[in-house]
Formats: sequence, structure tokens, C-alpha cells
Amino acid sequence: MRYALEVIARERCFSGFLRLTRYRLRHSLFMGGWGPILERERMEYLNSAAAILYDATRDQVVMVEQFRIGALEHGRGAWTLEPVGGVLKTGEDASEVVRREAMEEAGCKVLDLEPIGAYHVSPGTAADRVRLFCGHVDAALVGGIHGLREEGEDTRVTVINMGQAIKELYSGRIDTSVAIIAIQWLTINRERLRVKWNRLGEYHAQPMRVRAGNSDVEAVLNS
Repeated sequence: MRYALEVIARERCFSGFLRLTRYRLRHSLFMGGWGPILERERMEYLNSAAAILYDATRDQVVMVEQFRIGALEHGRGAWTLEPVGGVLKTGEDASEVVRREAMEEAGCKVLDLEPIGAYHVSPGTAADRVRLFCGHVDAALVGGIHGLREEGEDTRVTVINMGQAIKELYSGRIDTSVAIIAIQWLTINRERLRVKWNRLGEYHAQPMRVRAGNSDVEAVLNS
């Protein structure tokens, strides 16, 4: 099939924390020919990157609880439990963004990073896509309240055993798309990552014998 699209006009409706544009357009039909002219509003680019932080040794995930205006009328109110993440600015590398956000939102250093994928959040109304990762961390070193005050952030770190995190998918506590996709992916890849990242940890902990003059020196590689 040949897909075709004609944008007839664009009009900026609103520009604030969000940007809203009204489009007049038409597109090709599966049966052939062109459809009618449509008028649609779209929230413009809020591309973001997020990472589920996983301690492969302890089999725990690190998530953050924070205020979200979109959840105002639902469940526990406007506080959701999510992976760390942030908005991608033009030219920013997604992997660097999640490493930075892990420190800002959870005080957590990412030791290794594995891509999960990218997806549209709400293609019927918005142009935003999430680039999702899984980050290798030491959960014993995290906790407390974090976030950049100048950006209005107030995040509380929560460490959850992996088994409990899976249960939370069905209890309703974990109910955002980014969290659900991340936990489901981690459930499938959990054993593989435990092997990979536990071996990585063993490698970094092994002493390395080096020659210094006539004596052997034990040097430990730090992660």
C-alpha cells in the first residue's frame, strides 16, 4: 500500500508548559483515493527517555514516586510510581539523559545500560515518544527524597523486590505505560540480566596482578 498525507494548514493554538497545534489535513484511504479534510489538535514534541533501574544481585527495582497532573482524578491521586526519566531536548542523547535523571531523581549511579525500545505514548493526540532503557544499579546505595527544586521536582525513591513489582502490575499501584512496559520487559529479560550483570560485578571485584619493579601488586578494579 502507498501511504500519502497532505497537511493543508497548521495553527499554533497554545504555547506554555505544553504546545498545542491545530492541523487541517487529509490522508489516503486503504480502499484507495483520499479521505475528507480533517481538523485535529496535537500536543507537540515532548519526547522523553526513561529507565527502569535494576539491581541484578538483589533482584530489586528502583523507582520514584512523584506528582503527575494527568493522574489527578485517578487511584491514589496525582502521585504515581514510575521509572526515572526526563524530557529530551533537541540534540540530546537518550542514554545520557537517563543517566543524568537517575542521579537527579534517585541519587543513583547507572553502572550499565541496556536499551528496551521506543514507543508512541498517545499517537491519537500527541507527538511524544519515549525511549526506554534498563539500567544496572546498586539498590543498597539509594533512597531518600530528590529532584531539582528549580524544575518543581519532588521525587521519593522506592526500592521494590522484583516479585512484588510484578504483583503491583495487577494491584494498580504501577499503572503508567512506561512503568508497565518496563516491568514486563524486565520480567522476560530478568534471568539474562542477572547472569550478565552479576558477572560484570564479579569482574570488577576481581584483583588484578600487575608488575611493579620486582614485586607483585594487587590492584582491584572499581566499577
